Amino acid sequence: MAQGSKSDPVELAAIAVRLHSEDPVAVAKVDLPEGTRFLLDGGVVELKQPIAAGHKVALASIAAGQPVHRYGHAIGLARQAIQPGEHVHTHNLAPEEFERDPAFGLAAQPVAMTPENERRTFRGYRRADGRTGTRNYVAVISTVNCSAHAAREIARYFALPGKLDAYPSVDGVIALTHGLGCPLRQELLQRTLAGMARHPNIAACVLVGLGCETNHVHTLIERFGLHGTPRLVIQEMGGLRPTIEAGIAAVQALLPAAGAARRTSRPISELVVALECGGSDSWSGVTANPVVGLMVDELVRQGGTAVLAETPEIYGAEHLLTRRAVSPEVGRQLLEQVRSWEEYARQAGLNLDENRSVGNAAGGLSTIYEKSLGAVAKGGSTPLAGVLGYAEPVSGPGLLFMNTPGYDPVSVTGLVAGGCTLVAFTTGRGSVFGCKPAPCIKVGTHSALYRRMAGDIDLDAGRVLEGAAMPDLAGELMGLVVAVASGQPSTSEAQGIGEEEFCPWNIEGTL
Repeated sequence: MAQGSKSDPVELAAIAVRLHSEDPVAVAKVDLPEGTRFLLDGGVVELKQPIAAGHKVALASIAAGQPVHRYGHAIGLARQAIQPGEHVHTHNLAPEEFERDPAFGLAAQPVAMTPENERRTFRGYRRADGRTGTRNYVAVISTVNCSAHAAREIARYFALPGKLDAYPSVDGVIALTHGLGCPLRQELLQRTLAGMARHPNIAACVLVGLGCETNHVHTLIERFGLHGTPRLVIQEMGGLRPTIEAGIAAVQALLPAAGAARRTSRPISELVVALECGGSDSWSGVTANPVVGLMVDELVRQGGTAVLAETPEIYGAEHLLTRRAVSPEVGRQLLEQVRSWEEYARQAGLNLDENRSVGNAAGGLSTIYEKSLGAVAKGGSTPLAGVLGYAEPVSGPGLLFMNTPGYDPVSVTGLVAGGCTLVAFTTGRGSVFGCKPAPCIKVGTHSALYRRMAGDIDLDAGRVLEGAAMPDLAGELMGLVVAVASGQPSTSEAQGIGEEEFCPWNIEGTL
């Protein structure tokens, strides 16, 4: 990559990306030393400080208190006067609140659906309830942390050599454990656990409880109609060892039916894809998220379902989604979720801008608004068809939004509990995330990350910065989605990642 000098200014496009013609900032493609010179509007701008890759450089004079735009939208207000060539980041950019017009449905456009006979297919597991899974697990689910060890021991038995040799179509026996079970209210936890018990990627499950917990196994079964599901209660079974032995026997009894399941050709309209960011950086909204968004648009055109989430990470960009809402009611539902997070932050004495992590800032993201504008790109341009609560059952087709926190394990747990059968996960700082029972495809935002963590990243979207056509990469991603949905392991699956990442949202009080 060419770099400028006093005698050799270079074109802005050679060293940085300006996303909108009216943006007063551009994003450095590589580390740029102080004194680098570039051409802009017939003049020359010289960097007044070093600018790290992914960070912003001012292209024009910005007065104190003036909105600073990226993507053509405000990402904050200048804390002080900023001159061309200066580094624009948290030291001179403030995340002040500003009004956003929801303009319900203004940008919602009808989807030009692909004819059914032209739609892609994948090989999945058709379940009795009509849904289609991408994996075929047997799960051991603990209702309370006090039964987690028993659940893990039961699953661990089937990880021993030879225990599943007779059932090659079973992807494994997994333990889904957590640290909850006795907060004051149980609705959210129960909905999450029930969603996993009924998940299309899980052929059968065993529920394991202690006996005296608030989230009692019998209550869970009655409330969510899980009749017929084997249940074990440690205090009723006579202790830990008898429970583990009974659990092993219960799983063994379930394996023949689970092992009889076979993949068959299914239309891509039966796929339900979760959309997640993790370790975002300044390139997330330039490469990986837009590539995922184009894939989502194609998935929706073919009758499929995608679910965007992380409400604190659309804050400041929610108007881009409400404008695509299929109805004012859907738009208002989304705004209600955003407002509830504003109130939650106020009550906790927090600011939603604090959602940005240390890694986000190091990667060039200066405010929550900047992060959010990049995050919503995962939803493509398709209309917003509905809004869901955490772990609520997903009913497509189309693009939906689920209210979740921004913390990756908690967010993805809710998405998968709602019925998502595959996860598209973008990362700029690097992530080794996985989430059994749903395979997780990780899309890297820049090529340096892909080269450094090739064993953990499935697709390098950073090639966009080197001239690759975004639609081509979206097509490549769609091919990868189909392959992984059909059984090809993702990088996280190949390393066995995914059980510890089961993390239900704990928003209830504990005494």
